[in-house]
Amino acid sequence: MSLKPLLFVLATVATLAAHPAAARDAGDPIRLAWIEGDVAGMTSIFSPDGKSTIGFVEYRQRRRGDILEAVRIARFGDGSSDEDRVEARIGETLQTLRGRSVIRNAKAVATVDITIEVAGGRITGFSGLGDKRQTYDEHVELPPGTYWGPLIFIVIKNFEQNAVDGRLVFRTVVPTPKPRVFDLELLRQDQSSIRRRGGKIDVVRFALRPTVNWLIDPIIRMFAPETNFFVKLGAPPGLARFEGPRNFAGQKIRIE
Repeated sequence: MSLKPLLFVLATVATLAAHPAAARDAGDPIRLAWIEGDVAGMTSIFSPDGKSTIGFVEYRQRRRGDILEAVRIARFGDGSSDEDRVEARIGETLQTLRGRSVIRNAKAVATVDITIEVAGGRITGFSGLGDKRQTYDEHVELPPGTYWGPLIFIVIKNFEQNAVDGRLVFRTVVPTPKPRVFDLELLRQDQSSIRRRGGKIDVVRFALRPTVNWLIDPIIRMFAPETNFFVKLGAPPGLARFEGPRNFAGQKIRIE
């Protein structure tokens, strides 16, 4: 047997081994390093400077076999709220199945309500009130690696197992208020610390931003204010602070 074919095979194997995650596409489900289970809790929402409490977040997560259900509702002092519900299949990977996003105004009336069927590639619902109301029934490509709402922190928690060169890209659906599908990227930034009453917490900052050219897309520019997650590393990592926009309207908030 000639050595040339053998050397070619060995070189190919070496190249693939050196770049094991390079073939991952934005829509590929992330690999899970941590076991997700039943979780419930509440936390405060602050103004961007952290001086005023403006609401609270209610979070519930339930696991039934290999199905994970999560609900996150942010309630604000003026009576408005943002709600995300997701259902995903978990095992070696995190595969989103379906979900719903609802934005309610100060009168508790839904101004955006969209249902997302990932497996069927369909988005339905509406945005706006009265004569400004628009209804949607769209068939789009929604791969199992489509994440939004409470699933985003699960992506961050598993960042190290999926990132390439400090970067992790995934597909998302965002009401702007029209539902839009595009890719987001998580970027590991600097190490820093945040102060809490009673002490200081060492954290790593992760930036979240669209991968499309937001300079030429006015809708994306509304969604693109600086968004940062401050994560305390550990086994597993824990979210210490979120700083970014509440929703497409661009109101900045801090959650910790």
